[in-house]
Amino acid sequence: MENQVLDITGMSCAACSARIERTLKKLDGVKEASVNFAAEKAAVEFDKKIIRLPAIIKAVEKAGYGASITRTAGKAQSDKNREIKTYLTKFIICAVFSFPLLYTAMVPMIQFITLPFSKELHHLMNENAFVYAFMQLILVIPIIVTGHKFYTGGFSSLFHASPNMDSLIAIGTSSAFLYSLYNSVLIFNGAVQAVESLYFETAGVIITLILLGKTMEAVSKGKTSDAIKKLISLSPRYALIIKDGIEVKIPAEEIKEGDIVAVKPGAKIPADGVVTDGSTSIDESMLTGESMPVEKVNGDSVFAATLNTTGSIYFKAEKTGSGTVLAQIIKLVEDAQNKKAPIAKIADTVSGYFVPAVCVIALFSGLIWFFVCGDLRQSLMIFISVLVIACPCALGLATPAAVMTGTGLGAQYGILIKSGEALETAHKANTIVLDKTGTITTGKPSVTDIITHNGMDKDYFLQLTASAEKTSEHPLGQAIAAKALEKKIKLYNVDSFSSITGSGIDAVVNGQKVIAGNRKLMEANNIPLEALLSDAENLANEGKTPVFAAINGKLEGILAVADVIKESSREAVLFLKNMGMDVIMITGDNNRTAHTIANQAGIDHVISDVLPQDKAAEIKKIQSGGRKVIMAGDGINDAPALAEADIGIAVGSGTDVAVETADIVLMRSDLLDIPAAINLSRAVMRNIKQNLFWAFAYNILGIPIAALGFLNPVIAAAAMSFSSVSLLLNVLRLKRFKVRK
Repeated sequence: MENQVLDITGMSCAACSARIERTLKKLDGVKEASVNFAAEKAAVEFDKKIIRLPAIIKAVEKAGYGASITRTAGKAQSDKNREIKTYLTKFIICAVFSFPLLYTAMVPMIQFITLPFSKELHHLMNENAFVYAFMQLILVIPIIVTGHKFYTGGFSSLFHASPNMDSLIAIGTSSAFLYSLYNSVLIFNGAVQAVESLYFETAGVIITLILLGKTMEAVSKGKTSDAIKKLISLSPRYALIIKDGIEVKIPAEEIKEGDIVAVKPGAKIPADGVVTDGSTSIDESMLTGESMPVEKVNGDSVFAATLNTTGSIYFKAEKTGSGTVLAQIIKLVEDAQNKKAPIAKIADTVSGYFVPAVCVIALFSGLIWFFVCGDLRQSLMIFISVLVIACPCALGLATPAAVMTGTGLGAQYGILIKSGEALETAHKANTIVLDKTGTITTGKPSVTDIITHNGMDKDYFLQLTASAEKTSEHPLGQAIAAKALEKKIKLYNVDSFSSITGSGIDAVVNGQKVIAGNRKLMEANNIPLEALLSDAENLANEGKTPVFAAINGKLEGILAVADVIKESSREAVLFLKNMGMDVIMITGDNNRTAHTIANQAGIDHVISDVLPQDKAAEIKKIQSGGRKVIMAGDGINDAPALAEADIGIAVGSGTDVAVETADIVLMRSDLLDIPAAINLSRAVMRNIKQNLFWAFAYNILGIPIAALGFLNPVIAAAAMSFSSVSLLLNVLRLKRFKVRK
């Protein structure tokens, strides 16, 4: 199976996207198709052994729309700007002719106010009706020509038995124009009373107002994807690479893997790589949402589009172009925006029947009024009003526009939501299961306590022990060495070193014999432990690993090492509880260690002694009680559980497997981003429900009001135009939502 995203042009409303979807799904070899009206894209999954991409594009074109392989970001933005400019130009042209047309038509009707040219127009209407009618005809023709796409697209869709919003506009304005043209012929033949049945201004003003709405809609729709545009614009255009020992300036896209790249203070990183020389602080907020710059030294990773703030560095390029973290984030967010949320199916279902139903209602309303009242003019006005008050656009924009804005906003904060379905499901969750290691805790051991004996100075004790451990590859030894570096304690050179597998180390440091390890190692070297045994037991009861250290054959102290909880874990758990979530910790650790960590994090429910392969079964067991479960983890062994949960959340420091399996990816290793992601989901779903409510309410109320004769067609057109705009303005309120409180 192959996945392809196509750019779609020519859609005017949700009925269009529904029609394209049906067309694509009928094709032999197409497994799935999803058309996003707001993003103007179609995501197609197909078997290339059965059908090729050109055949898919041809099917869309045969349905009356344009389709092409996804454009570059620059081209897409250029096309969007061109579309806005085209709509604005057309609106201005129509407005130039609509104003005198409306003025000419309405002023003679107003008897109680004296306006410029009112006497002349009133006289012209009564004394030379044909010239009056011809004047309006001349003014309306440029408007109809300018809005010709409503007619070509609308009638084409009508002839294909799949009417859309353009069809409603085309039928309504054509009816007004042809009826007025018919009355102009009657006037020419002497029936001057027909001058009161001219509705050229109705056709002209409706088209003008629709174009105004389309212009505002295009501008608003463009703003829903601002977050992606900002991410795309972050990449630098040029880079400095070292070639034959000289700095050479090249376009950033020409960087190759293995190139050594120089980055000056204030410049952006042009590719992903590893620092080979120099040190600096880098602002990575565009990736993680974290405002504090991150220190970088030799061996540290740097990422494309992040900002070098202080020092000069050299780094070796490892990933360029589409392989960078930034490019992957952009693709992930774009993919999410192309996937529909389940709630969108409501609007899709309604949209499929909406326009045909409106056409039937409009026809019956007009006929009923004609047969009951015998007034053809009133019947025509009601027919037109019903057609133009209907707004399938609002239904089509309600969900995708909110999803686009929500996923883009999340990306700005380092919260990557991989689909509309994940965005929708997250707000329903009532239980969250947190993996311990690397999720609640830092995932790497660190020294928590130093206890000395016989008056030994703690810093000197740490200095000797850390000097002995610095060559050890064991995580506990590395943690002890890291503690000394953290305290800026200078380490001695090691005279001799040996590692005792499963027990500890034996070394000579600065002339001192240092033995460090577990109880078994101490006993094997006949070192008495009684003085510190109770301290060791207390540390073990707290879930810490005691490391005994003897110097020159005497026990001098204990270093306690543990995988400590992250600074934000307890606060995040409290947030989740206040949001009404049941918080559960799952771990392979023993019950005592597990409860120690859970108590520190404020978690009441613990599932311990769980083998990696059994985590998914535990998730399923929780779900069997009717719970909607979020699982958060970062390791390879978390992947099955992430997939089993209703929503899987991968913490940013996690493995590629966990990130690939998860529905939501947190770029930062911060549990506070979990409640932030849930709050974002709730805000987006609240916005979608508001949009759908108003979209349905607008049509449910507007169509009957028009059918009962209470709406002039011009006012109906204005209401329809601004319904979509008001909905998009509601969506854009999401951009002000505080993802992190």
